[in-house]
Amino acid sequence: MAKYQYIYIVMKRFKRHRDYGFFDQDIRLSKLSKLGDPLEKLNAGIDFEIFRNLLTENLRVEPKGKGGRPPYDYVLMFKICILQQYYGLSDDQAEYQINDRMSFMRFLDLTISDDIPDSKTIWNFSEKLKDLDLVKELFDLFTKELTRLGLIVNEGKIIDASFVEAPRQRNKREENKHIKQTGSSPKEWNNKPNKKRQKDIDARWTKKNFQNYYGYKNHAKIDGKSKLIDDYQVTDASVHDSQVVDDLLNEKDKGQELYADSAYIGQEDTLEKYEVINKIHEKGFKNNPLTEEQKKNNTEKSKTRVRVEHIFGFMENSMGSMFFRKIGIARAKTVIGLMNLTYNMFRKIQLETIAMG
Repeated sequence: MAKYQYIYIVMKRFKRHRDYGFFDQDIRLSKLSKLGDPLEKLNAGIDFEIFRNLLTENLRVEPKGKGGRPPYDYVLMFKICILQQYYGLSDDQAEYQINDRMSFMRFLDLTISDDIPDSKTIWNFSEKLKDLDLVKELFDLFTKELTRLGLIVNEGKIIDASFVEAPRQRNKREENKHIKQTGSSPKEWNNKPNKKRQKDIDARWTKKNFQNYYGYKNHAKIDGKSKLIDDYQVTDASVHDSQVVDDLLNEKDKGQELYADSAYIGQEDTLEKYEVINKIHEKGFKNNPLTEEQKKNNTEKSKTRVRVEHIFGFMENSMGSMFFRKIGIARAKTVIGLMNLTYNMFRKIQLETIAMG
């Protein structure tokens, strides 16, 4: 009796799998759409083909001979990078989730029978973006598209910085001192290549509001009205916010109001150079506190400056947190640049949804 019961269970399972088809898949995807799949909205709202020429021109390598496996589509690989930033996925997690989640496959225009890039392929693609410093070009290309669409309106700018933390290093005090002074790894690490490979000698410690941070900084210039990131710079965490103002501003900012917190005080010469209107928060000092009028002015400035918190808040809460899992500032520039680009993509969709009422 147990034998026939087992056969019945096996046949029932076989029938269930045999009956599953494209119609069932469409039903499941339809349910995901009704639940508000953000990736479906991203696909509909962003023309990823605008990136194809730039990716192809920089990444295409002529084959040395016949045969060999053709590379994965460059736009497909780029979209995987966007997935990683939005969901905070490592290369291994990205490979697994693409195989497992129907929403991911739909976003990438893949079916269950398609060959899916493995984690090593994803890593190699990211490394190529890093080696060519290509992410900044991709970001700038999309910024031009946002400007063409009238979404970046240039009616005031905000600058601010946020920490992007990295895994904390367990180094000896002497090792940290050597890294900080020379910018290179201690000689004794040369005999331990596996250890050296896992050490980040570019990240730095800093303290803010009595809290320690280790890693890098995302310095962003924001279009005040649209809350889109206009430009950015990446440094280690120890670089003071005010040190990158000259790198963030350009001639297009002329005549615009520039909002920032009091950390940017002392940049009057740079602001005058680019002819921007100073809206930086004023700061009180010992024996020279802020006047009531200055406090009132700061409160008024805060109504605009606070918009930057919405951006970093979205990255922290909706994009798998602002955390850097790789090693070195070159990779940090790639990851943080992709993070900023991913935010801008989702912000574009929000703005267009608001415009449609």
